[in-house]
Amino acid sequence: MAIQKGKDLLLKIADGAGGFETVAGLRSRRLAFNSETVDVTHSESAGRWRELLAGAGVKRASVAGAGVFRDGASDALVRGLVFSGEVAEFQIVIPDFGRVEGPFQVAALEFRGEHAGEVAFDLSLESAGALSFTAI
Repeated sequence: MAIQKGKDLLLKIADGAGGFETVAGLRSRRLAFNSETVDVTHSESAGRWRELLAGAGVKRASVAGAGVFRDGASDALVRGLVFSGEVAEFQIVIPDFGRVEGPFQVAALEFRGEHAGEVAFDLSLESAGALSFTAI
C-alpha cells in the first residue's frame, strides 16, 4: 500500500436506501482491530512460557473520529443512534486497501467548543457483530 492522504480514510453510515453516506466533517479518524487472548498456560508448559489458545479470543474493532458536523443530516443520523442505542451498518473505506463493513454501535459522542471557534465533536464506535472486508 502506497502512502495515502489521511482525509481519504472515510467513515460512512448506511443511508437506509441500500447505500452509504459519508459522516460529514471528520478531520481525524482511527480504525483499530483487537483480538483478546485466552491464556492456557499450565504447570507443565514448556519452560513455563505462556501458551495461548489460537482463535479463541473475542475479536472487535473500534473506530474513533473527530471533526465538525457540516450538515444537519449527518448530525441527526449519528445523534439518533446515540439516543436510540441502536446498532447500524457502517463502512470504513481505507484507500488503496479495502472496505470494512458491518454493524457498529455509537459508544460515545462528545461535543466541545472554543469561545472563538466552531463546535466540534468526538465520536467512538464499537463493532457489534461480524465484519466483512472487501479489497479495493
